[in-house]
Amino acid sequence: MTTQNKQPPSFFPTTAIDHAAAGLGAGVVATLIMNPLDLLKVKFQVATTNPRGGLGRQIWYGLRDIHHEHGWKGLYRGVGPNIAGNASSWGLYFLFYNMLKKQASGGDINKPLSAHEYLLCSAEASAVTAVITNPIWVVRVRMFTTQAASPESYRGLVHGFSSIIQTEGVQGLFRGTTLALVGVSNGAIQFMAYEKMKSWGFERKRRQYEKAGKPWTPEVDKLSNTAYTAMSAGSKLLALSVTYPYQVVRSRIQHTAEEGLTIRSVIRSTWSNEGFRGFYRGLVTNLVRILPGTCVTFVVYENLAWLLRSTAARRESERGLLSSTAS
Repeated sequence: MTTQNKQPPSFFPTTAIDHAAAGLGAGVVATLIMNPLDLLKVKFQVATTNPRGGLGRQIWYGLRDIHHEHGWKGLYRGVGPNIAGNASSWGLYFLFYNMLKKQASGGDINKPLSAHEYLLCSAEASAVTAVITNPIWVVRVRMFTTQAASPESYRGLVHGFSSIIQTEGVQGLFRGTTLALVGVSNGAIQFMAYEKMKSWGFERKRRQYEKAGKPWTPEVDKLSNTAYTAMSAGSKLLALSVTYPYQVVRSRIQHTAEEGLTIRSVIRSTWSNEGFRGFYRGLVTNLVRILPGTCVTFVVYENLAWLLRSTAARRESERGLLSSTAS
């Protein structure tokens, strides 16, 4: 199918900005849906006592207690920084990731890359994004883990930034940055697996179109939402099973302004007091939150990216038709 090698038109000046816009939208939608479980996950991560009951009861009791004490508003405490963090993270990530993929493919964004090339592009994009957005995540964690009426609570993102700078200096905004960079491996593993699964899905669909003798249409470059859901869930499970402990350590470092707290001291303390299970605190809640959240994010992202791409293609076709008519 010769048309599949044609560079797709972009809605914005570049395809990287198209993907950034799609990532931004996906981050907002996913955060609005999943904020209560995000809040609960962080509370479990920084806790040093075992939550009561099994999986369902932990989540039920946790959400019920928050709602009982603070109402529905309490379930959306920190939603501002959470949206800012997730939306900006996904937007910046997809911007840098697609720029790097284009560079790695020699300018042909349709050219499939090898697994290690996907891994490298994803790791580089994740690292840059992690450093830029770390201050937002520090404020988010502290808003999640403090009471709204407490003296140390933040009224919002800007108040959080100014309060941390006043009490801890600029370096306070970058607590946990080293661990955030360690967490680059999570995104890198996930996107390596996701991209390879997606490439396989596209190739299979294109072969079906070629075999049936169907002409190329924008639909060729779009898989079903079920496929995107399965691919995003599978890739995230793989990545999370390998990298979850760093998230616990990072949350505990970001949770407090205590001086002298280091990665080594948190790891040692967690191991001494809680054992191996301590590094997987909040994992159950995280799985319940992260899998639906990941699926929502990727399904919304893929659909928004395809909508921008197909709209740009239609706009270009209309321009060509008008040009040929005028001539």
